[in-house]
Amino acid sequence: MKLIGKGTALTAWLAVLVLAGCTGWPIVDGQASAPQEAPAATAAFKEDIAPEAASGRVARHVVRAKDYMLVSAHPLATRAGARILADGGTAIDAVIASQMVLTLVEPQSSGIGGGAFIVSYDKASQTMQTYDGRETAPAAARADRYMQEGAPIEFWDAVHSGLSVGVPGVLHALALAHADHGRMDWASLFAPAITLAEEGFAVTPRLHTSLEANHALRDQPDAAAYFYDPAGRAWPVGHWLRNPALAQTLRLIAQDGPQAFYRGRIAEDIVAAVARHAVPGDLTVADMAGYRALRREPLCAPYKVYEVCGMPPPSSGPLAVIQMLNILSHTPISSLAPQSLAAVHLFSEAGRLAFADRDYYVADPAYVDVPVEAMISPSYLALRAALINPTKSQGSMPPGDPAGMRAVRGRDNSAELPSTTHVVAVDRAGNVVSMTSSIETAFGSKIFVDGFLLNNQLTDFSFASVDAQGRPVANRIEAGKRPRSSMAPMIVMHQGQPVMAIGAPGGAAIINYVAKTILGVLDWGLDIQAAISLPNFGSRNRHTELERGTSLHSLAAGLQAMGHEVREVDATSGLHGIVLTPSGLEGGADPRREGLAMGE
Repeated sequence: MKLIGKGTALTAWLAVLVLAGCTGWPIVDGQASAPQEAPAATAAFKEDIAPEAASGRVARHVVRAKDYMLVSAHPLATRAGARILADGGTAIDAVIASQMVLTLVEPQSSGIGGGAFIVSYDKASQTMQTYDGRETAPAAARADRYMQEGAPIEFWDAVHSGLSVGVPGVLHALALAHADHGRMDWASLFAPAITLAEEGFAVTPRLHTSLEANHALRDQPDAAAYFYDPAGRAWPVGHWLRNPALAQTLRLIAQDGPQAFYRGRIAEDIVAAVARHAVPGDLTVADMAGYRALRREPLCAPYKVYEVCGMPPPSSGPLAVIQMLNILSHTPISSLAPQSLAAVHLFSEAGRLAFADRDYYVADPAYVDVPVEAMISPSYLALRAALINPTKSQGSMPPGDPAGMRAVRGRDNSAELPSTTHVVAVDRAGNVVSMTSSIETAFGSKIFVDGFLLNNQLTDFSFASVDAQGRPVANRIEAGKRPRSSMAPMIVMHQGQPVMAIGAPGGAAIINYVAKTILGVLDWGLDIQAAISLPNFGSRNRHTELERGTSLHSLAAGLQAMGHEVREVDATSGLHGIVLTPSGLEGGADPRREGLAMGE
């Protein structure tokens, strides 16, 4: 696959616009003309895009490149980022361009109305930096936000309300990372998404299925007018969808920087949309103007001959992955077949132990003490590993006591549902970015404003501020606080150099998805695509989950005999990763979604 040369940028973007129309999907939008036949310049593109149009799980092979690579959840977003890399942009430049396109084409998962965590490796300085773009609670938020008559309200009642919307953080985080590591002009990175929003893109099978299944989105007039036909039917696969409102929003942000989003008309529109919901929220223009993304020191820990790095709290993801990997290093799992009964048992038991600690100890470190060093101490993890019985499940495990806190911390039972996205990029200079971004549940709060959806991330907080014993829950709601997350953008190092970038959507299951894939590459010797494609399994300290419709079904009876409560579940993980080898780059995109790995 060859990208169009630098001298044909206009032709390149015309090509991008018609890609979705080249897949064989019917164009049925009566309100917009069908796209013209693709110019000859797009011939090389069609081969890469067409297989991704098929619904359902498709076979994938590892993608190899010499100089640069990007993997994202949608071919158009991957194409946008790859174009930036081809033109000499940095990894963060490319990720910004991809995220703006994802706001348009994958609105069920992420966008500028949500938040993100970014892990960035700078080759020149050989340093790593993380950026916390997690949403924050409004200044008016109180601990009883989701309580009524002393009991938590229904989860979906909280989601589908103005009370679930936190101050979006992804734009501020991207701007902060761009200031540190960007090369191309900020405004130029928005051009692909602006053009696509104006000219249109074809609805994919995944977007259509998500729209068809979502009834709450139809209840919001502004969202319904964009996502459904006048009869309330989801736009069919191939419908040519345009979003001029988003194009205008992105144009303002491109011209004036992130302040155009956090102050002025867009901020006022966000606040007004939240306030006029049937269940109004308390977000203010002062909350918007006061938002700041944060630079944080990465969380790094040894794992055998590697160093595994990721986002520190308020994300629990990398912390739990590090715990799982090091607990498993005390077991024979690396010598077992990846889909064997023993391997799935050991992996699930390690997950129980990590999730038990996560539920008690992890929250926004500006509000509570998170005993990170104690939780990843080799001696502590050795004690935890000793609790694993190689022939019997321990069921729901209690937390450890890494820093003498167990008696004063309550358990958080908050839900984290799987609507998120992950992007990884490596540029010509060897810079690496791993970013996970989200609007929380599918289509977030369902509040649609200025062409994009607002998050419902505040439902990631514990609804109850204390547990049944009256102990405070670390992840309780407080003004200005960032809710705990399971997002796990990670970079693996070896002898001071990056060897792998990985991450996934999937709610709390992200932790198991990412741990499985790292284990697959580092211990089982799989290539990145094979590790991603491996059926998903694990436990979140409740039942043991096996990916439905896979070969893992044959293990169910054996696991049950070992004491596991087994549930076969859908596990559309959306893992995206790149492995850096002495001979080049190897990329993988999850066959459970519509993503694409691309490089040169």
